[in-house]
Amino acid sequence: MNISIHPLGDQALLIDFGESINEETNQQVRQAAAKLDEQKPKWMIEYIPAFSTLTILYNPFYIAKQIQISPKEILPYEWARTEVLTLLSQSSSYYSEERTIEIPVCYGGEWGPDLSFVASHNSMSEEEVIDTHMKGNYLVYMIGFAPGFPYIGGMDKKIAAPRRDDPRLSIPSGSVGIAGEQTGVYPIETPGGWQLIGRTPLKLFEPDKDEPSLLQAGDRIRFTRIDKAEYDQLKEGGQ
Repeated sequence: MNISIHPLGDQALLIDFGESINEETNQQVRQAAAKLDEQKPKWMIEYIPAFSTLTILYNPFYIAKQIQISPKEILPYEWARTEVLTLLSQSSSYYSEERTIEIPVCYGGEWGPDLSFVASHNSMSEEEVIDTHMKGNYLVYMIGFAPGFPYIGGMDKKIAAPRRDDPRLSIPSGSVGIAGEQTGVYPIETPGGWQLIGRTPLKLFEPDKDEPSLLQAGDRIRFTRIDKAEYDQLKEGGQ
């Protein structure tokens, strides 16, 4: 595993697994996160996985006590870095059972007000945009920005579109959008600047559940098309 580790302030370190965003690098991030879950080191406060990096926040007070019994004076970051390298070198029972989550989407109309822009921006028809969006090879790389918000890679560049110049102050939960070469789904009502092409009736974030986020890093996504009647039926059914 070719990694680099850097200090991030005085209570965190950043593990960099590579400069490019791809599935192999992201899998290394998830494997490292799984080792942290298995070991649950007492010096760690929390970890934050991203596309190609993993940030670890550590407890400087706990580490200070460990340093006091060290044969030589070292900085808390150096101590934590050594612990991380040791942990990453250990074998793991990590096994990722790949899940495929189907997300039904009502495209266009009031649910996807920016579909026409995405189509014109790429010299395509709206139907071509929808068809291309459904055929993507999608992977959830990370959860961020808002609770349960998935950053999804694998969208065809043919339907890439820039963010809006005037972000909306309120975007309904379930809205499916495009920003650059990525697509994503807004799990809660929030401001945002992605180009909205549709909406799903699925609830992506339910804080009262043991697993509040429907999606997790490593999930495969399949978008399917539904009409307004199916959307309303699924929405009323609490899906």
